[in-house]
Parts: sequence; structure tokens; C-alpha cells
Amino acid sequence: MRIVKLSFLSYWALPLLILSLLLAACGGSSAQSNGPLKVGASVTPHAEILKYIKDNLAAKEGLDLQIVEFSDYVQPNLALKDGQLDANFFQHVPYMEDFGKKRGIEMTAVTKVFISPLGIYSKKIKSLNEVGNGAVVAIPNDVTNGGRALHLLADNGFITLKDPQKLDVTVRDIATNPKNIQIKELEAAQLPRSLDDTTFSIINMNFALSSGMKPNKDALVLEKAANNPYANVLTVLKGHENDPRVQKLAKLLTTPEVKKFIEEKYQGAVLPVF
Repeated sequence: MRIVKLSFLSYWALPLLILSLLLAACGGSSAQSNGPLKVGASVTPHAEILKYIKDNLAAKEGLDLQIVEFSDYVQPNLALKDGQLDANFFQHVPYMEDFGKKRGIEMTAVTKVFISPLGIYSKKIKSLNEVGNGAVVAIPNDVTNGGRALHLLADNGFITLKDPQKLDVTVRDIATNPKNIQIKELEAAQLPRSLDDTTFSIINMNFALSSGMKPNKDALVLEKAANNPYANVLTVLKGHENDPRVQKLAKLLTTPEVKKFIEEKYQGAVLPVF
């Protein structure tokens, strides 16, 4: 029988190789946590806030921040799932949870930053008192923002809901519609362009701002901020919330400097929650 003697080095080589492969597969390398932080964001106001941080605060924290802009509410979460992004900043928790459930993505909110109220906008009327029977109304077609829009319609007397306490309502949850308004569900990014064809449209703040509208001036009504559950959050895949880069960005997003930037730039159209 031939006996093969293993050296100390060769004896440990295989376990060490396996361990290194496991760490790489789990994203546990120190190179990843020390590299650039790539964050997906809606153009307005999210990317603008991140750019302020990148230009004024990130270097002091040793954070290399890379901003990737998106014009819709679907791709940022898909890019996060695929590993193209380390984090994203464009959504509130109800949307994040609903999207994650439908697409099989486990995400978590790291920190709340601001509330971006929905608004009612129109090119055809100057007051909601002018809305007649059969008016055409456009709302976002995703469940969470669509639900917010329906609650805004209910708050202003256009409809009633079967369960006013339920957040994720749809048009099937409408109890009464006394003016027989026609509700059109559109992708949120398309709503500013719908104004030529509707009596009024309910538009997310970021799309209103990026379309040149001034919410405090142009909106007929804005969603109330008090007790609003739709604060926009910094989001990562579950298990990545303790990444040192993510923690640095979360800290910077809730600094007095960022609060001042938001208040001065958006003049109440975007409301800090920290």
C-alpha cells in the first residue's frame, strides 16, 4: 500500500479554497463593501438629493456614491434584484412590499427620508368645484399609488370606499361614485402627459416636478402629510442593510444639511420626515 503524506499547507488548501468561494458567492468580500455604492433613483427629487450628498457630503464620510437615474417605478427594483444596483431610493414601504411580494424580491427599508404627496392637477379646471358628471380622471395604475389616489378622491368627496381604513384599495373597492367619474389607470410616469385628455389627473410628486409643475402652486389639492404612511425610503435587498456603505448613505440622507436642502429647494412640495 502506498501512503501519501500531505503537507500542512496542502491539507488546509482545499478548505480555504471552499471558504473563499462561499464568501464570494454570498457577496461577503471586503472589496464589495469598500467599493462604490451604486444607487438607483427617480430623477426628481431623489437623484437631486443624492447629487447634493455626492457633491457636498459623501467625500467626508469616505463614500464613493454612484447615481443611476430611472424614469419609472419598475426597473429600479428589478435592477436591485439582478445586482446591478446596491440600493435604490425612489419608493415608499407599501409599494416596496407589494412589488417584492409580486416579483419574489426580499427588500427592506433602511431609513425614511421624506414624504412626497400626491397632487390633483388639471389643464381644464381651476377648482374641484368645476368637476361635472362623467369627468375623466387619471390615477396611477400600481396598487399602492392607485390606492393613495382613490383615498385622495374619497377625501375630496368624489367617491366613497367600502373600507376607508384599508390602504391598498382598487377601483373594485369603490362603494359610491355620485358624479360617475370615469377613472383611467395609467403608468405613473405617463400621468403628466395625460392632462390634455382628462378633467384632472392625480400625479406623483416626482413626476410633477420633473415635468415642470410646481406642486404648491399648480396642484388643485395636495395629499395630506399628517400621519401619511408613504414616506420614501432607502431600500436594499434583505441582508444588505448593514453594508457599511449603505449605513453611511443612510446617515447622510438624514443630516441637518440634507433637511435644509430639501426644505429650501422644494419649498414644502417635499417634506422631510427626520
